[in-house]
Amino acid sequence: MPLPKNRLKNWLWLAVWTILLGACNQSKTVSLVKAADLSPRIAFAAERLSAALEEQGYQVAHTQTLDTNSNRPSIVIGLNSDDHLIDQTWMSKNEQKEGYRIQKKGGQTWIAGKDASGVLYACLDLADRIASKGGIPEAIDRSEQPEMVLRGTCIGLQKTEYLPEREVYEYPYTPENFPWFYDKELWIQYLDMMVENRLNSLYLWNGHPFASLVRLPDYPYAVEVDDDTFARNEEIFGFLTEEADKRGIWVIQMFYNIIVSKPFAEHHEIETQDRSRSIIPVVADYTRKSVAAFIEKYPNVGLMVCLGEAMNTIEDDVEWFTETIIPGVKDGLERLNISEEPPIVLRGHDTDPKRVMDEALKSYRNLYTTAKYNGESLTTYEPRNSWVDVHQALSSLGSVHISNVHILANLEPFRYGSPDFIRKSTVAMHDLQGANGLHLYPQASYWDWPYTADKTDPRLLEMERDWIWYAAWARYAWDCRRDEVEEDAYWSERLARFYDCEAGGGDILTAYEEMGEIAPKLLRRFGISDGNRQTLLLGMFMSQLVNPDKWNVYQSFVDSNGPEGERPIDYARKEAAGESHSGELPLPLVEAVKAHAARAVEAIERAAPSVQANAAEFARLKNDVYCYRDIADFFYEKVQAAMKVLEYKYQGDVTALEAAGVHLERSLTHFADLVERTEDTYLYANSMQTQQRRVPISGRDGTNKTWAELLVHYQNEFDNFQRNVATLQDKQEGAATGPKRAILQPASITILSEHQGTYDLRAGAKIYADRDYQILEVAPELGKLQGIRFGDQQQQEEGTILKFENQDTVKIVVGYFNTNSYTTLRPPTLETNASANNRGQADIKIANALRMDGLYPVNIYTYTYEPGTHELKLGKGRVLILGAVTGDTDIKMHDAGITDQKDGAPVDWLFY
Repeated sequence: MPLPKNRLKNWLWLAVWTILLGACNQSKTVSLVKAADLSPRIAFAAERLSAALEEQGYQVAHTQTLDTNSNRPSIVIGLNSDDHLIDQTWMSKNEQKEGYRIQKKGGQTWIAGKDASGVLYACLDLADRIASKGGIPEAIDRSEQPEMVLRGTCIGLQKTEYLPEREVYEYPYTPENFPWFYDKELWIQYLDMMVENRLNSLYLWNGHPFASLVRLPDYPYAVEVDDDTFARNEEIFGFLTEEADKRGIWVIQMFYNIIVSKPFAEHHEIETQDRSRSIIPVVADYTRKSVAAFIEKYPNVGLMVCLGEAMNTIEDDVEWFTETIIPGVKDGLERLNISEEPPIVLRGHDTDPKRVMDEALKSYRNLYTTAKYNGESLTTYEPRNSWVDVHQALSSLGSVHISNVHILANLEPFRYGSPDFIRKSTVAMHDLQGANGLHLYPQASYWDWPYTADKTDPRLLEMERDWIWYAAWARYAWDCRRDEVEEDAYWSERLARFYDCEAGGGDILTAYEEMGEIAPKLLRRFGISDGNRQTLLLGMFMSQLVNPDKWNVYQSFVDSNGPEGERPIDYARKEAAGESHSGELPLPLVEAVKAHAARAVEAIERAAPSVQANAAEFARLKNDVYCYRDIADFFYEKVQAAMKVLEYKYQGDVTALEAAGVHLERSLTHFADLVERTEDTYLYANSMQTQQRRVPISGRDGTNKTWAELLVHYQNEFDNFQRNVATLQDKQEGAATGPKRAILQPASITILSEHQGTYDLRAGAKIYADRDYQILEVAPELGKLQGIRFGDQQQQEEGTILKFENQDTVKIVVGYFNTNSYTTLRPPTLETNASANNRGQADIKIANALRMDGLYPVNIYTYTYEPGTHELKLGKGRVLILGAVTGDTDIKMHDAGITDQKDGAPVDWLFY
């Protein structure tokens, strides 16, 4: 019986749709051809590619053979050497490690990698294109390989403050110290971020990790975690390294030297770390066996060795590396019956890395090196002098040399993401430093990882907030020779996608680029240090701008961290002498910084109306732009004030101080705006919240870490300045040299070590037993103290030791010569010795306090000691021990101005 017309029509439509749907399903099926026995890394790559296909509606058929007769599209993946690729000679343009090629021929897309990582990156590349185009590209033929062979990030197992009864860097791996360390989901998120950015190395920084990860039969008491925590550490470390390896990521454990575990130190009645301690056999044996046990247990984990910040001499560095660390690695390899040397990364910090490498290469060939790019900040893509010389010396050795973007003390806590600055910096790493690796720190909050300083609930993850930081460095570590115009388009599009603001992406990029110039320029021209003892974005005091050397400017900082130029003090001296100026100058620089900030604000405001996604994050970014404007305006006014004060210093015009007061008051207004803008948006400015933070002011016990705290100090500075200028105007005669200083009162100590008598601090006094150097002039406030005499030859050949007993708390007064001469001992330097302030000794108390015939001016420092018997051990080189004062003596930091060449009128006193 025939179907009714309407039912027949419906049946025919159903048949047509069934046929069409089948054809559609057929066209959305793809064969993924790969070898049967895949390495974990290639299997992971195939999973990622398969997931990208399925996300676009494809049905993926996994197979080991290519059906050339099928009309079904196919993707063939594998190594150059795989059976199904070995005859495809046209796929050979990927000869470098991690290189790959992708080419489409008809319905077949071919992926070939030089190695497993090459296959991985090719699959990720194709997956990205499938996601962006909504399907397999119609045509593709591309070959890629990275410029930098190592592209790594860093995570510190460190904290914002010291643990009780422990020193710097001493943080056992425990759930109490690092709960995030045991969070597998967090690790997967981080590792996925890394692989998406083609990053291939992860550095874990810690002072002494071995006592949390290995047990030694000879030193069972050295372990400093309980059995349950030890087992958890084993489990999470194994998980981390396995998941990292899937993603082509090499895990590298870093450690400082010489540090031992707290229970080991207590057992042997020694300090956990002691910069003045020479190598002792039991510590060397313990460390060698720790390294061997670690290599045996984790053969695929690398080691990065820092020969500091607790080593005594360069000779010790060489001996320690060649006779303790390298033999320890070899011991571990021998137990595993492995002959191939794994890489050891030597950190070129607080040592003579070229000297160490020259000796080490005699016994171990697979050595990598690393050194800081711009110190512990980001200041320039034009490094000079020491920040080029150190790198070139290491890269010339022919091994992998890695440039380390370290700490970023001048960038935290605000967002930073200038792709152009970062691109130029990677070019400098290649062309100026000779580096072929990148070691990248978090952009902010290294000491508080995984979080940022943003005041949010829940707290922001640094890897999420600072996504553009990682993306930009990784992109240019892969290839820094990209076209600038194309790069602007790339980042504009990425930002437009992130904020769903097609018209606003370019403006957001402009805001990033403009504010990306502010902190680098300010620090390199006005800073005291590129180290993390200075938090730039908390501002600076006037004394630091007009008399920076009193604040112990870090050696080579000024002439290495940017283009040639002049600090305010240099400019004022030249101006007074009628000399010409050159390079980057103070006033034009702050004008430029102010203009950068204004353009950033204009750009972010243009973008704001178009933002449709991630609105809360855009509001935080916008707030950061305005914070940078406040910082730029603050420094603009403060530098203007400093230049006026220096004009008075060299020209004696008191009216210049009146103009300085106007600028100084304006700087307060801008800083108050910054306080208001950050009070509800940031927890802190600096993540390192210990006594190591010295500039603009001490961060001891977690203080002075917010802008509100600093505003009080800046207000006091202004009030002092106004009062002192008024005094100067009333009594120009005599008052210009500043207030009289209190005479320091000597404290009683009993000297227990050998010395050559004492001497009064007065003109004509002989300071050495075996040389005729005599005091010519001394600051009056030191007049009641007695120096302790040593032999000049002894100091230079053996160092200086003062053993003493004190009944009450005292401060030992030490004089360091103000010179870079090899004959003198360098003063405490936090940039290379994190324990350089454990007794309050990091800062100059009195600059230029005395001078001698034939020697250099002397700066005064103090070391605080509680009641008891102590030993002050100083290194080799000339240094003066000038007696002791009571522990409660408060020496206001100042410049006594006693030098061979008088340098204008004293001005420091105007601010106190």
